[in-house]
Amino acid sequence: QVIYHQRPALNSPLHFGSRLVFAKDGTLFVAQGERSILPGRMQAQDLKSGLGKIARIKTDGAIPADNPFVGNKDGALPEIWSYGHRNVQGAFLHPATGELWELEHGPQGGDEINIARKGKDYGWPTITYGVEYGAANTKIGGGVTQKAGMEQPLYYWDPVIAPGGLAYYDANLFPKWKGSIFAAGLNSGYVARLTMDGEKVKGEERLQFSEKKERYRDIAVGPDGAIYVLTDGPEARLLKVVPKT
Repeated sequence: QVIYHQRPALNSPLHFGSRLVFAKDGTLFVAQGERSILPGRMQAQDLKSGLGKIARIKTDGAIPADNPFVGNKDGALPEIWSYGHRNVQGAFLHPATGELWELEHGPQGGDEINIARKGKDYGWPTITYGVEYGAANTKIGGGVTQKAGMEQPLYYWDPVIAPGGLAYYDANLFPKWKGSIFAAGLNSGYVARLTMDGEKVKGEERLQFSEKKERYRDIAVGPDGAIYVLTDGPEARLLKVVPKT
């Protein structure tokens, strides 16, 4: 049964987004990429398009009445929760606040973490801390990194880590890590552990879980408090991280 599909359709093999996260009220957040190519990129700011958006739906595909653009007279899609996203690859629901935190790919520079809030614009491609691929210093959106009405990332990487999964550590197996955020890196060869003070990143520790450089695709915290890390590639592995004995 299909309960939701991105609209409009666009012929591109890239930037699907992909993350699904259930909210505390039972609704479902659906992260949607802008499909990479220029026609899709420009629709990330268009509220009549689902490209480059996070949608919020019910489990039967219906639209929650309290979505920010329900009843919009200018044709905004009612499923849209937030917009101006590039390619969300990691997300979690914060256990204390119930808010959706997300991690998305920048271009060449500018991978970022945001809290995806109701009706907010996260700027892509109008503002970004990255530049175009393959052309040094070729600016996107005129090189603007801030603009009124657009949200700033909580944290960004330059150079990129090429993010995979995102997880919040709220277990007790690693007491010193409690309250940290973990971001898997496909290109970086490490998992970033971010220490937090509320919504502010205080520091970054770079963790490697094997002797060779690997692409870290996803990360999750198990019910036992262990951290599970999925690598990417022909010899992909699922790693279980526990304290040294």
